[in-house]
Amino acid sequence: MILNHVWVAFVLIGFLAALVQLLLGDTGVFGRVMAGIFDTARLGFDISLGLVGIMSLWLGVMRIGEQAGLIRLFARALAPFFERLFPDIPRGHPAGGSIVMNLSANMLGLDNAATPLGLKAMRELQEINPRKDTASNAMVTFLVLNTAGITLIPTSVIALRQSIAIEQGLTGFNGADIFLPTLIATFISFTAGLLAVAAWQRINLLCAPVLIFFAGFVGFTGGLYAWLSSYPPARMAELVGLLGSGAVVSVIALFVAVGAWRRINVYETFVEGAKEGFDVAVRIIPYLIAILVAISMFRSTGGMDALVNLIGRGVAALGLDTAFVPALPVGLMKTLSGSGARGLMVDVLRTYGVDSFQGRLASIIQGSTETTFYVLAVYFGSVDIKRTRHALACGLIADAVGLVGAIGVAYLFYR
Repeated sequence: MILNHVWVAFVLIGFLAALVQLLLGDTGVFGRVMAGIFDTARLGFDISLGLVGIMSLWLGVMRIGEQAGLIRLFARALAPFFERLFPDIPRGHPAGGSIVMNLSANMLGLDNAATPLGLKAMRELQEINPRKDTASNAMVTFLVLNTAGITLIPTSVIALRQSIAIEQGLTGFNGADIFLPTLIATFISFTAGLLAVAAWQRINLLCAPVLIFFAGFVGFTGGLYAWLSSYPPARMAELVGLLGSGAVVSVIALFVAVGAWRRINVYETFVEGAKEGFDVAVRIIPYLIAILVAISMFRSTGGMDALVNLIGRGVAALGLDTAFVPALPVGLMKTLSGSGARGLMVDVLRTYGVDSFQGRLASIIQGSTETTFYVLAVYFGSVDIKRTRHALACGLIADAVGLVGAIGVAYLFYR
C-alpha cells in the first residue's frame, strides 16, 4: 500500500511538473518524458536479464552448501548466541532452531530460504505465545533482528552493480568492492536494533556468547580497517574489492569441495539451485520496470533534482559535506519498499556511475538496511498478530542508525 502511494506520487508529480514547464514554454518536455519512460522500461528488462546468470550462479552454489550441511553447521555455531537473545523460548523448542536457521540464511543472502524459515519460526513462536493477538517478546526480538540482520555477502547488490558496469562499459569492474563497508554498516544496524530491543525487554547482553560474538566481529573488522586505513582511498577501495571477491570465490570453492567430499552430485545440485535463481531474476522484472518508469517521470521533469537539492541545502546549512545526499533517497525508501529502493539505487548508479562515491554509498545502503514495514506486515500477518508492541519502533531505530552508519562508513573508505 505504501509503495502504491509512492509510485502514484512519482507519476502524478512528474506529470504536473511537465504541464507547468509546458505552460512556461518548454515544448519538448513531454518528448523527454516519453523517451525517458521507454528507455528506462528497456533498461529495467536489460538489468533483470543481466541478473539471471549471476543469481543462478549464486543460488546454485548456495544449494550445494545446503546439501553439504555447511549452512546447518553455520547455524549450529551461532545457536549459543541466539539462545541468549530469546530467554522466553523453552530449551529444545523447535522455534529456536527455525530462528537460528532463518537468521543464518539471511546472513548468507539466502532470501528465498530465509522467508519460509522465518514464517515457520513465527508459527512456532505463536504456539507458545499466551496472547494470540499480541506479539510476544520473542516475536519482537525475532522481527527486529530480521529487519536489522547482518548480511555477510550482499549478493543481489553485487550482481546489480556488475550488470550496470557492463552497461557503462567498465571492463574488469569488481562489484564486490563494497563487501567490507557493507558488512560494517549492516553490523551497526544490527547492533542498534539489538540494543533497542534489549533495553526495552531488559535482556542481559553481558554474557559470554554475546560478548564473544561482538568482540570477534569488532576485532576482525577493526583489524581490517586498521590495516586498510594506511592506504589512500583509491588503494583502499582496490584492496576492499580484493577482499570481497576473494571471500565470494572462497565460499564457492569451499562449498563445492565439501559437497564433493560428501559424495553429493554437485553438478545436479547446482543446476537445481540455479533454476531457482533464474525464477528470482525473472520475477523482479515487472517490479523494477514499474519503479524505474515512475522515477524516470519524476527525474526527467526535475522532481528528483529538486528533492535532492532541497535536502542538500538543508545539509549544507548545517556545514556538512553534501556528497552523500544523492544516495539518501535509497535509505529513506528502503524502510518502505525493497523494490523501490532497488530502483532508486539503480538510478543513482546510472546517474553518477557504479564506481562513484554516490554509487558506492547507494549500494552500501541497499545492502545494509531492510524493508522494515514489509517484514513486519508479512511475518506478523502470517500469524494474525494485531498488536506489534515495540517492534516497529525498534526496527526504525535500527534503520535510522544503520543509514547514518552507512554514510559514515562510506566516508571512511571512499572520501
